[in-house]
Amino acid sequence: MGSDAPIGASDLGRRVTEQRERSGLSRAEVADRAGMSPEYLTYLETTPAPNPTQATLTRLAAALDVSREDLSGAAVSLPPGQREAAKNPVLEDLTTKECLTYVAGGGVGRFLFVDPDRGPMAIPVNYRMEGDDVVFRTASDSIVADAVHQHHVSFDVDHLDDALSEGWSVLISGHASIITDAAGLKRARALGIDPWAGGGLDTYVRLVPSQISGRRIRVTG
Repeated sequence: MGSDAPIGASDLGRRVTEQRERSGLSRAEVADRAGMSPEYLTYLETTPAPNPTQATLTRLAAALDVSREDLSGAAVSLPPGQREAAKNPVLEDLTTKECLTYVAGGGVGRFLFVDPDRGPMAIPVNYRMEGDDVVFRTASDSIVADAVHQHHVSFDVDHLDDALSEGWSVLISGHASIITDAAGLKRARALGIDPWAGGGLDTYVRLVPSQISGRRIRVTG
């Protein structure tokens, strides 16, 4: 999102990278200020799951002249978007390749469909990607399983970072179907989809894209 941090980096890594770049500092300079090795700072900026101590975060925040909260992010009990918009936001369209890169790791997305009684609905589900296809699990008697047979459905994945006022969203539209063939079920089960909701989610759904689009907000300075 406008920095050298790779897409697979953690929120913390992206925040550190962007704060460092806005200050015009090299990794070596920030590492020296924070009392750590440049190699460890590189690890914090690029690994998907860094686990620094609170003391490390405090030293790093001081080295970057920001608060520890600016590096740690917002509380999980609050909905995203609590902070004001950044001063210099840029809204960009994502290419299909960029969209697929953002969603490749799986996680939580929303299955979008039309319910006859309530109209448009968005149900959060844990998903994984098999190639360009979205795969997720649901209960056989759920409204999601009923909606799979609709001609047009979509799947939305997004991520917002309150600390940086940045984010991205990807919308995948296409045709969904319940996986019933033995080979398809074997591949789907091998993806290791573990629904947070628990329960007997024994039905696997595949969404084959016909259209993929996305946007991101990044901060230029």
